[in-house]
Amino acid sequence: MTTSNQTSTKPSTSDQRYPTHQLPQLGISQCLLGEQVRYDGGHKRDRFLTDLLSRFVEWIPVCPEAEAGLGVPREAMRLVSTNGFPHLITIKSKVDHTSLITRFSQKKIRQLKKIQLDGYILKRNSPSCGFQHVRVYTPQGMPSTPGVGLFADILQKTLPLLPIEDEGRLQDLSIRENFIERIFCTHRWNQLQRKRLMRGHIVQFHTQHKYLLLAHSRSHYQQLGQLVASANQYTPHQLADIYGPIFAEALKVKATVRKQVNVLQHLLGHLKKLLCKVERDELQESIWDYHRAITPLTVPLTLISHYVRVFDIEYLSDQVYLNPHPKELMLRNHV
Repeated sequence: MTTSNQTSTKPSTSDQRYPTHQLPQLGISQCLLGEQVRYDGGHKRDRFLTDLLSRFVEWIPVCPEAEAGLGVPREAMRLVSTNGFPHLITIKSKVDHTSLITRFSQKKIRQLKKIQLDGYILKRNSPSCGFQHVRVYTPQGMPSTPGVGLFADILQKTLPLLPIEDEGRLQDLSIRENFIERIFCTHRWNQLQRKRLMRGHIVQFHTQHKYLLLAHSRSHYQQLGQLVASANQYTPHQLADIYGPIFAEALKVKATVRKQVNVLQHLLGHLKKLLCKVERDELQESIWDYHRAITPLTVPLTLISHYVRVFDIEYLSDQVYLNPHPKELMLRNHV
């Protein structure tokens, strides 16, 4: 399995949740790293991925079409709906490569499953790698109902809980923030399972992620809380098998401003008796300004994190919500 980074620079963060020797492993469409594997011999380098995110992850690059043996350059292909099923067919010569790409994808994804990936970034609109809204045509060449690339379809069906996005959608800051949060959470969960698993490890993991879960989904938060409260009814691996999928589903739910404000108010509740009136009012005002879209989420979070350090509140300092991903990625800064 080939791994590559476009830069040797690693994160300069003291947060032990991101040790440089244990970075999240992300599958990625190879062309997004600037490698010339596209049908025309070119690439689709994405600078956010290669210049910034690559400092914090290890890439597992894949190009289904090139690796399956179609070569570079190669004839352009598109999805054609035949009898209700998408086929990958060359545009000019009409050669059907569906079986070739399907066989390769099944074999490759079995290999990727063993690695226990933490996420995947696919090439938008690709007939092999596009994971949604990919153009599909009728045999007569007319546009049909949009579909999913062959490799991406097998990837999603084989690894349904894996965080997946394409580079186009990651231009949306809220989608980018959610995806990166999910890959680091998935990484922490996968790292936990690589250890000699004990119930206490899962309980501690849940405790550290409580406010992050609450920011996404109260129903999942409550469900997981009830599960952890009855942890002794399960073996550690039984508990993990139940906890993991619910945790992953919770993080798929969008963290809205209203839910973020609710979490911020919970955190303020832990600090109220420790702060003077001026400090309480300042913090409350920053939360209100965030609610009104005047300031980004980082403003009240910076104040809260400051007071957590000043008063050495261990329960809150361990909360992943305050620092779910490396600060150098500059997320949570948008209004």
